[in-house]
Amino acid sequence: MTIQKARKRAKSGFTLIELSIVLVIIGLIVGGVLVGQDLIKAAEVRATIGQYEKYNATVNTFRTKYNGIPGDLAAASASAFGLCPTAGCMAGTTGLGDNSGLVTDTGGSATLALGEPLAFWQQMTASNLIDGNYGAALTAGGAVATNTTGASVGNFVPPARIGRGNFWNAGAVDGINYYMLSGFGTTPISTTGTLTFAGAITPIEAFNIDTKIDDGAPNTGTVQARGTIFTGAIYAALTTANHAAYLATPTSSTCITGTTATDTSNTYARGTISGNNPNCILRMRFN
Repeated sequence: MTIQKARKRAKSGFTLIELSIVLVIIGLIVGGVLVGQDLIKAAEVRATIGQYEKYNATVNTFRTKYNGIPGDLAAASASAFGLCPTAGCMAGTTGLGDNSGLVTDTGGSATLALGEPLAFWQQMTASNLIDGNYGAALTAGGAVATNTTGASVGNFVPPARIGRGNFWNAGAVDGINYYMLSGFGTTPISTTGTLTFAGAITPIEAFNIDTKIDDGAPNTGTVQARGTIFTGAIYAALTTANHAAYLATPTSSTCITGTTATDTSNTYARGTISGNNPNCILRMRFN
């Protein structure tokens, strides 16, 4: 009789209590995975902010040590300190290595990925102030050498810790130096400095970065939103507001929402439609 009862119980399947325990365990696993993903994203944002703070401190250290800003340092001084790229310094190139206090190319602004914007990172690493080895094959004019055409941007500018193909650029517009945090629509840098910049930061990530460094508003302060895609010119990516912004109802390609390009009440589009889509470029003031 005891054996028959045991067989009957074996055929009866799981009890409600057993099923409840299994469901609880599954719920804990799923919850743990989701929480883990949020923690990873938060860590990436913190690490990216750490890069910004480190680069700011490094620029100040560089200025104190060499009496100039990386990339913009007077060509004669760069040569004397051994901070030139392998092909030499930018002496004799109009607007480059002129110690003006601004990271520019020959146009007086950061228009293309050449000249001081690339020499900026090359001299940062040549001075052993940041990790990496960027721009080792730049020409005397701060351009990508012929034999490196098509090389990854990662050979010339540092990747951002936030990932998703984001990199750091440096440049000046309207008399102010900025870092630009963005992705790239096309990864090779040509000898003429043309490069497509693309929004690769989500509005939620951009808001968190802006809030922790600045005021959390995309149109004001030290950190401002730009994007979404600009071809060729760093200048455009640093100055032009997001072309998909200012919508009453955000779309999947929106970075910020408001009424006009200069509306100081604009906010990052953090809702369910656009909040997790990588559509933002950030410019971050330094120096």
